[in-house]
Amino acid sequence: MKARGLQRRALLQGGSLALLLGTAEIARGATIVAVRVWPANDYTRVTIESDGRLASQQLVVGNPPRLAVDIEGIDLNPALRELVGKIRPDDPYINGLRVGQFAPSVVRIVFDLKQTVAPQVFSLAPVAAYQHRLVLDLYPQQAVDPMEALIAERLRDAPRAQGRDSTVAGVAPRNAGAPGDTPAPLRPAPPGADPLGDLMAQQSMRPTPGGPSAAPPLVAPAPLPPVVGTAPVAPTPPPRNGSGTSNGSVATASRTDRIIIVALDPGHGGEDPGAIGPNGTREKDIVLQVAHRLRDRINASSVNGNPMRAFLTRDADFFVPLGTRVQKARRVQADLFVSIHADAFTNPDARGASVFALSQSGASSSAARWLANKENQADKVGGVNVGSHEAQVQRALLDMSTTAQINDSLKLGGAMLGEIRGIGARLHKPSVEQAGFAVLKAPDIPSVLVETAFISNPEEEAKLRSTSYQEDLADALMRGIQRYFAQNPPLARSRQL
Repeated sequence: MKARGLQRRALLQGGSLALLLGTAEIARGATIVAVRVWPANDYTRVTIESDGRLASQQLVVGNPPRLAVDIEGIDLNPALRELVGKIRPDDPYINGLRVGQFAPSVVRIVFDLKQTVAPQVFSLAPVAAYQHRLVLDLYPQQAVDPMEALIAERLRDAPRAQGRDSTVAGVAPRNAGAPGDTPAPLRPAPPGADPLGDLMAQQSMRPTPGGPSAAPPLVAPAPLPPVVGTAPVAPTPPPRNGSGTSNGSVATASRTDRIIIVALDPGHGGEDPGAIGPNGTREKDIVLQVAHRLRDRINASSVNGNPMRAFLTRDADFFVPLGTRVQKARRVQADLFVSIHADAFTNPDARGASVFALSQSGASSSAARWLANKENQADKVGGVNVGSHEAQVQRALLDMSTTAQINDSLKLGGAMLGEIRGIGARLHKPSVEQAGFAVLKAPDIPSVLVETAFISNPEEEAKLRSTSYQEDLADALMRGIQRYFAQNPPLARSRQL
């Protein structure tokens, strides 16, 4: 009897020990495996990746502005300490940070801010190569307006617009109204309005100390964003007439020009690297480099005397949701939308460039459908914070595509495909393909998606990394845009002078 009692007591003690160990394991919680920081003018993102879901609380403190974030159920480890050294001096929002063990199983991160922010903190479930992620997006109190940024850039660069000749001869503008409204705050101007030109006219007519009709001082142009691994590309010289003089003119108090805006959309970015080649080349880096080169060519060109201006949905390495890319292009009233990508497939032998337009009735091939489904997953990998209301707005925006938009997109895609063939690049398909790409669903902007090559093919990966191929590709895309405008003149827009 006594022996049985001792045996029972030993079992109970063992069970209690197991229970205590289990409690300790639960208390230990998740382990931080990686931290990343993505600074950009639009917003700065901080990502904390862990092997389990993290719970957090945050508090914003002003004067000086600070953000305190308490992460519960973890202990401070070397991976989390690395966050301090990842803050760059040029970060627009974070001046520095401190991290420490605030309480048992609670780590506190204090961000010293350069300006007051509107933080968004949310969790992401495991996807692709990522485990659980806690995301901190630091947005400015007043969101960056892409139209205002484009206007400032145009006014800043106005002196360099002198001497630009028409790169497309014989293009006569058509008179047509702008499309209907979209959900606020990205509401386009009423028919016939051109906020970019109107504000430029107002700026040029403002009196200055030099006299009532003197032009306002212009801010010196800012340097282009650095592109890792590529040499700076000089803009294409402005065309000249036979006498060596220029035919163009800049905006003045008595005349403003019609800006032709081309939205360039470098795919992926930030948390979303896109496809990765066999030698580690990341799609997000290559397409940004190509976009920068194409931007230089667009900004140095004009259509029938009207200067062109490129607008990038992202001009650095940060994540932009698919719906936001479309909204940005509509906000600046873009005339064209060109999304730039680098294809990938499970078979490394796949090769060739492709151009895609939207389809409302299914994909033109099984490969096109597969690619569209893959590209449409970018929001999950990049990490989008979409509430129920925002999701409804996003779905509404991306369901308003029109037959006219698709027809114009096919014309643009055909012009580009012909020019890509002209540089000797291999084509994956000889005609423009169609599929339900979310990023092509602006109802009022001709939109195409260009797959520059297969980054999963070792030979084409090497081409994508080369400066010469990127230059040739940018030239081809520019010629395709010019060919499109030669046959489909941009809409005329009135001015209030």
